[in-house]
Amino acid sequence: MKAPVNMQKIAKQAGVSLGTVSHVINDTVPVREHLRKRVLEAVRALGYQPSQLARGLRRNATDMIGMVVSDITNPFFPAVVRGAEDIAYGESFRLVLCNSDNDPMKELSYLNQLRSFRPAGMIIIPSLGSTILSQLTPHDGPIIFADRCPDGWEGDLVIVANEPGAYAATQFLIDHGHRQLSAIVGPSDFSNSRERLSGFRKAIANAGLHVSPEYIQQGYFDQRSGRDCMRRLLSLTPRPTAVFTANDLMGAGALTAMYEAGVRCPEEMSLFSFDNLDFADVTGPPLSTVHQPGYQMGSNAARLLLERIRSEEELPPRRIVLDTELRIRQSVGYLSEKPRLSTNGRRSAAERLPASKRRRSD
Repeated sequence: MKAPVNMQKIAKQAGVSLGTVSHVINDTVPVREHLRKRVLEAVRALGYQPSQLARGLRRNATDMIGMVVSDITNPFFPAVVRGAEDIAYGESFRLVLCNSDNDPMKELSYLNQLRSFRPAGMIIIPSLGSTILSQLTPHDGPIIFADRCPDGWEGDLVIVANEPGAYAATQFLIDHGHRQLSAIVGPSDFSNSRERLSGFRKAIANAGLHVSPEYIQQGYFDQRSGRDCMRRLLSLTPRPTAVFTANDLMGAGALTAMYEAGVRCPEEMSLFSFDNLDFADVTGPPLSTVHQPGYQMGSNAARLLLERIRSEEELPPRRIVLDTELRIRQSVGYLSEKPRLSTNGRRSAAERLPASKRRRSD
């Protein structure tokens, strides 16, 4: 077995001291250009690969960013990861991804493993029932939470305008004549789920309507729970005429339950969702949904983290809230005789506004 290349071999090949090789590889002290070139030529000739871990131990941090995601099977999160990875790679950092499977113990296990590699910082999308906030220490370096904010977190955060987006979607249903509304929401442990429910409730209250508790069903941001929740809603009397689902996976599950029950969408029941995942425009019918920019969430989180890593002073916490926008498709129908959509299906100027900027009067 061939022995690994080390700095001693490079020094011998280049005809320089071990210290010169170390300064060139670790960029610690300026080295005369002709010597630096000799070292780099020896590195290429011998195929030397520096140990990032060893460099991290010397510098107390690596050029690595840790990212913990709660559920990589959720189609929303790959875009978030891609946004973060693109920014990190462009700035010569490497992103290491950990999937917690919404398991708080697995999440903590990954936190401890990442610590052993001395990451420069971390981006975290917390799991269901997460206790990670209580485990963080000042030695963990910069931390950015994304998508969801743990209770009590006062540091850096990147989220979307969940409440305004849900409000605008619910208002759209009300503007289309619906008065018997219901909602399928996510776990109450998640801040984004609570915010979307709050937006739904505010639109209902501002319209002078009332929703009984049984018309608000709690799912788990997955397709199965959306299907189960819709089955319960379909058994209610009176049956809702429109449903807001707090993410597209639950929206897809709700459509499945409607199809199984022989309920036509949107002729008998309308559906408005949240996410704008790739499949939303190929469901039957295509889902009207609130677009949230996953890629921009990840890229903003990475930019903010790199800003923290490179800053030599303590900066105040930042809360970045990204706009949402309504994407109108065919899953919403009118109960009134005065449709607002033109015959060619185009939205009005007011409906094209970002959901977080819309008013009740649009």
